Parts: sequence; structure tokens; C-alpha cells
Amino acid sequence: MLRQIEINTADGTAPAALLSPASGAPTGNGVILYMDAFGPREAMYWMAQRIADAGYLVLVPDLFYRAGDYGPFDAKTAFKQPDTRAELMGLMGATTQELTARDGAAFIEALTAQGANGSLGTVGYCMGGGRAIAAAAHYPDRIRAAASFHGGNLASDAPDSPHRLADKIKARVYVGVAGIDNSFPPEQSARLAEAFRVAEVDHTVENYVGMSHGWTVPDHDIYDEASSERHFKRLLTLFDEVL
Repeated sequence: MLRQIEINTADGTAPAALLSPASGAPTGNGVILYMDAFGPREAMYWMAQRIADAGYLVLVPDLFYRAGDYGPFDAKTAFKQPDTRAELMGLMGATTQELTARDGAAFIEALTAQGANGSLGTVGYCMGGGRAIAAAAHYPDRIRAAASFHGGNLASDAPDSPHRLADKIKARVYVGVAGIDNSFPPEQSARLAEAFRVAEVDHTVENYVGMSHGWTVPDHDIYDEASSERHFKRLLTLFDEVL
């Protein structure tokens, strides 16, 4: 079941969707789902409901709320058209890792106010993947499980690259890597795994061979149903074991 709520942050008001199990009550544990570049929409809500139906209260915040009105975007064509590509790049550039990490306090407070008083998990897709990992680093006392699927630039040379936060993470981390992904090449995958190993983070980095960036999300043109179902199995197992 989906409800739209508003979350007061340090920078304004973020719209968000709150999803609970279609039947039965949530367990008291919550999950923050960090969206991909195309924003909150039916595909994200469908994925969030899959998680909610496993017994969790799931929050899908609009990470682009500072920009005001934008989109909507067609995930199949937006990056292929110059005008929407430019808009998307501007939105992503203005929504820094630092800003999203700061918003995490308000997201956690919103989930807690709705009854998620236990441990929390995060999951992010594409641009949200790094944010899900960074949230675990910034809020280690609440976030006990974090997952990224086809996340980009998780171990880049940038000062805010998520791999630099490994020593702050207490959560178990799962990273599902697209086998074909220029935003997360093999050298970054190796760097991320090494950072986790040195920091003694309980982690798994798994390569989805042959899959392209965005394969889990049903409104992407490279969506692969079988591998998306595999991702749900891995994700829900992580949350079941940890949360």
C-alpha cells in the first residue's frame, strides 16, 4: 500500500512515497530506496512494494526535491534526447552525495515516526547505489544492511566516492554489478572490494554477467526479468538475514 508524504529537511520539503505490506503489518524494520536518475515513478514504487511485501516499511524519497518541478522522464528515451539528457545531468550534478547524505537524517526520522523503530536497510539503483552505501556510512547506528544495484562510480577518483567511507560502515553490504557498465568498470569494482576488505566490512560484490546498467528496473529498455528476479532474491535475503 502506498501513501504520499512530505519530509521536512534542512533544505526544504521532500516529497516521498511510503509503502507498507499489501497484507499484514510491517515488522518494525524499514528500508530507504534511493531512486535512479529518472526520479520517483511507478517502476520505483513497484520495486518498493516488492520489498514492502516481505514485511518492511519502505520509503522512496524524491532526491531531486531542491530543483522544484522537473520531468517526468521516459527511462527508455531520456538519455537519448539532448534536452532531457541535459536536464537529467543538471539534476544529478546538483544533487551531490553530500546533500543526499545530509537528507538521510530526515529520511530516517520519517521512517521512525511511521513505526520503523528497528534496524534499517538501504538499497539504491544507478545513481542511488552510491547513496545507499554512503547512508550506511553516515548513519551506522541505524543502517545495518545496504545494497547497490548497477550503481555508478562507487570507487572513482572523486573526493566523495563511496569507497572512501568504508571504514565508517557497520552494515553488511551487497553490490550487484552490471557486467556491461562504463560507469563502474572492473578496476573500480576491484578498488571497492579492496576498500571493504581493508575496512573489514561484511560484503559481497557480485557480477551479473551480460547485464547492462539498469537491468533491474522494469521501465528500462535493457530490463531483464530473470536477472531482476535474481536481484530481488539477493536483496530480500540480505534484509531477512540482517534486519
